[in-house]
Amino acid sequence: MSLLPQYTHIVNPKLKHIYLTFDNEGNLVIKSPKVSQRKIEQLLLKKSSWINTSREKIQQKKGKPLDFSNTLELYYLGKAYPLHLVQHSKKRIHFDFDGEKFTLFYHTYDERLFQIHFDRFYKNEAQGHIPSRVEFWAEKMSLTPTNLRFRKTKRQWGSCSGKNVLSFNTMMMKLPHDVIQYIIIHELAHIKHKHHQKDFWQLVEQYEPDYRTQVKELKKYTT
Repeated sequence: MSLLPQYTHIVNPKLKHIYLTFDNEGNLVIKSPKVSQRKIEQLLLKKSSWINTSREKIQQKKGKPLDFSNTLELYYLGKAYPLHLVQHSKKRIHFDFDGEKFTLFYHTYDERLFQIHFDRFYKNEAQGHIPSRVEFWAEKMSLTPTNLRFRKTKRQWGSCSGKNVLSFNTMMMKLPHDVIQYIIIHELAHIKHKHHQKDFWQLVEQYEPDYRTQVKELKKYTT
C-alpha cells in the first residue's frame, strides 16, 4: 500500500478544481472546493510521481529559508557562504560578513531575531547596490522609473506598477550579478510594455541577449 504524502489542505468554495502546489520548503499544499477525502487521496496516488519529482526540485533550490537544525549557509551574489552562530556576553546581536563567512554574535538564542538581522542585511545591500544599476540601465534603455521600492516578498523578484514604480525583492542579493542585471532589465522593459508578449521579450533581448540563460539560472533559486 502506498503511503500518502503529508499535505496542508485549504478549502475554498470559490474554486472549481483541485490544485496542487508547494511552499518554499517543499511542503505540499492542496487548494480545492469542498471535496471528499477519498477524492483527495485518489488524486495524490495518481500524482505521486509528479509530487516526488517536484518536491526534489524545490529542495535542491538555492537560497532557501534557513533550517537551523542543519548546516547553515547564506547565499550572497550567487555564492553560498557558511554562517557561524557565536554566543557572546553582550546583549546586542551583531551580524558580520567578512567576504568569506557570515558570523552572527548573540546573547540569547532567538531564531526570529536572527532572521530579522539576515533580512536587514539583504535589504541594506539591495538599497546600496540596485539603484545605481537601475540608473545605468534606465539611461541605456531610455526608460525612467518614477520610484524604486525594496521589500522582501515570497513570490516575485521584481515588479513594475502601472505608474512605473519598480519594486525589487531584497532577496535578489542572493542571486548572481548577471541574474540581478536581468531582473533589472526585465522590470525596466515593463515601463514600455505592460505584458509578456513578443514586443516585451524583444526589448529584453536587445539589452540582455542571453536572458534565457539568466531565466534558467533564476529558477534554481527560491525567494
